[in-house]
Amino acid sequence: AARRDFYWLRSFIAGGVAGCCAKTTTAPLDRVKILLQAHNHHYKHLGVFSTLCAVPKKEGYLGLYKGNGAMMIRIFPYGAIQFMAFDQYKKVIKKQLGISGHVHRLMAGSMAGITAVICTYPLDMVRVRLAFQVKGEHKYMGIIHAFKMIYTKEGGFSGFYRGLMPTVVGMAPYAGFSFFTFGTLKSVGLAQAPRLLGRPSLDNPDVLVLKTHVNLLCGGIAGAIAQTISYPLDVTRRRMQLGAVLPDSEKCLTMVQTLKYVYQQHGIRRGLYRGLSLNYIRCIPSQAVAFTTYELMKQFLHLN
Repeated sequence: AARRDFYWLRSFIAGGVAGCCAKTTTAPLDRVKILLQAHNHHYKHLGVFSTLCAVPKKEGYLGLYKGNGAMMIRIFPYGAIQFMAFDQYKKVIKKQLGISGHVHRLMAGSMAGITAVICTYPLDMVRVRLAFQVKGEHKYMGIIHAFKMIYTKEGGFSGFYRGLMPTVVGMAPYAGFSFFTFGTLKSVGLAQAPRLLGRPSLDNPDVLVLKTHVNLLCGGIAGAIAQTISYPLDVTRRRMQLGAVLPDSEKCLTMVQTLKYVYQQHGIRRGLYRGLSLNYIRCIPSQAVAFTTYELMKQFLHLN
């Protein structure tokens, strides 16, 4: 039983480390994405690469990592809960509902994503507010101060959950397709070409795992597909989260209002999919690193 108890903990740590590695790889792109998605007035006339160059000039190189502390505090439990919940939901769906094959991955992935989002949403809210600030115009002094301000000024706990609806609606297909694509590519790959794509796991020679570069590739493909499906909801979420900070906040109170407003004001390409190319550059390596780190951590912590 002791080994099984620690299995939860080991699984939790593996997911947390995977999340942190993935996010740190792409933190600068994350900051730029938030500035662009919500049309920050210092950078609104710039594109992705010019913003990447402008931020260090205006705010120093660490400006690219602004909000990253809050991000790590959120992403460790987020990654941990997501990967751990995925394994648990998969077992439950298989055992209780008798659904297996590829569908249970899609369902378990969606449920795991939603669970992780709801548990860590207030931290995401605070991180976005911190990342949207520009040097010299600070409204929030740090993580704790931002928590206090949102709590007192924006209606207590409900203030932390602004934009939760599009997040959950967007997370379900994003996490679902992410885990589904990765899991399917992995199982099909190992079944069709075990020699070419696989190698024995370090902690259990009976278990085949993907070679690292194949892992990275599968994770990247998973990220790209998942991203395209759920991106407009990501833009909606950011606008709703920034709510009080943006000039047109009264037009973006509900998810449907926000989607309509962005579509009418900016159209599909410049509105609903604004920053998508950046998101590919961001999400593909991020998902690739996440899945690869998790697979490595699983071997390292004897989870196979």
